[in-house]
Amino acid sequence: MKTIFKLFLLPLIFHNTLVLAQESNITKSDIACGVIYEANIRQYSKEGTFNAFTRDLPALRDLGIKVIWLMPINPISTTKSKGPLGSYYAVSDYEKVNPEFGTEDDFRALVEKAHELGIYIILDWVPGHTGWDHIWIKEHPEFYLKNDKGEITDPINHQTGKSWGWTDVADLDYNNKKMQKAMTNAMKYWIDEFDIDGYRFDQAYAVPQSFFDKTFKSLRALKPIFLLAETDIEHPGGIELVSKFDASYHSGNYFLKQIAQGNMTVTELESHFKSVMDKHKDENILLNYTSTHDVNSWQGTSIELYGDAYKMLTAFTYIFPGMPLLYTGQEYDLNKRLLFFEKDNFIKKTGQTMRFLQKLGKLKNTNDALSAGAGRAAYQSLTGLVNMNYGKENQIFAFKRTSLKNEVILIANMSKNYAQFTMNFNGRFKNFSDGKFKKLSDSYEYVMKPWEFWILLN
Repeated sequence: MKTIFKLFLLPLIFHNTLVLAQESNITKSDIACGVIYEANIRQYSKEGTFNAFTRDLPALRDLGIKVIWLMPINPISTTKSKGPLGSYYAVSDYEKVNPEFGTEDDFRALVEKAHELGIYIILDWVPGHTGWDHIWIKEHPEFYLKNDKGEITDPINHQTGKSWGWTDVADLDYNNKKMQKAMTNAMKYWIDEFDIDGYRFDQAYAVPQSFFDKTFKSLRALKPIFLLAETDIEHPGGIELVSKFDASYHSGNYFLKQIAQGNMTVTELESHFKSVMDKHKDENILLNYTSTHDVNSWQGTSIELYGDAYKMLTAFTYIFPGMPLLYTGQEYDLNKRLLFFEKDNFIKKTGQTMRFLQKLGKLKNTNDALSAGAGRAAYQSLTGLVNMNYGKENQIFAFKRTSLKNEVILIANMSKNYAQFTMNFNGRFKNFSDGKFKKLSDSYEYVMKPWEFWILLN
């Protein structure tokens, strides 16, 4: 009888195993409704470890996070390194974890816990160069670009013929097919061994598109994955390159900064984002963000860059077509430039920003009028319906997103001044901020405070 019972259970156990495996595969619906989070493991906690980060995964899930982009987790070269700990992007071994962060088992536990919570893990991959300690330097010097003296070089600006200043890394030669194969195999390793869910490609614009064509086909044969590019349509061949990835991000935060600092008009901002949208296919998602590791460490904190406009611009990144991106610590009101080449951390105190991001994340996760990717919800500008009662320049950016059943409207005063206006638009909506109903009418005159915004739901 026990034997029969065990035999009866085996199909169920096998079936459940298959279900769990299927659930760890990222889907188009996950991407369409998700928020992405860039995690700086070194600076996320006092410990700076995988285990410390893993403990906080439930809090990230509650922010609506579907994808976590981990900054490079590989060991860092010490030869020619910058600062006490070096740059994450000076990789010394593509197939090992940085012992500073923990062990392989610690990383595996992170991935497994994330999958249990419905979160997917992508690794920051550095395909253009390695650190000077990388084993390829000794065993395969032919993998690298060299100067006239036959010396391996750091990356060179081909327009000027001079170094970019990234002296802690050695430039790879993509004319070498064996190097390309070794790079692809290293990327397959992390999917095979740790069940990760994709990659963010550092400086994707600097790598031949032919490499991505072959490599992506090979990677996608292993499992469904999410591929994010650091590139934009402004680079040579940018439109074609972007189309190879599930998502990419451009210098959109530069334009948001210009608005916050009064250096750009709403008309100019809308024109820029419309141009970007028109050049992207729906299935090639654009990330919307106010901060990344580069922005925070080298440009400034959110308060430095955006001041009182920060909350409004954060809302904009969630409602505008695309996928919203959060960087480490933004949920805890990070107000410092995190050190890049040495250990740092920040105070974690849950406050209004955390609660605001939780609400935005839930809205993004559940309202299909904010869907991204193939078949994304429609976008319609309402800015042209706004008539300013004072001043020559329009201060209001307004648009709506619509699906078959739902509608979300954003009306934002993108100015440090009060805005007084009418709007040729009518309807009755629920206010996202307080749940109360709000009526829009072409017979009303509206007054909005500086940087005030309304998110309205049908």
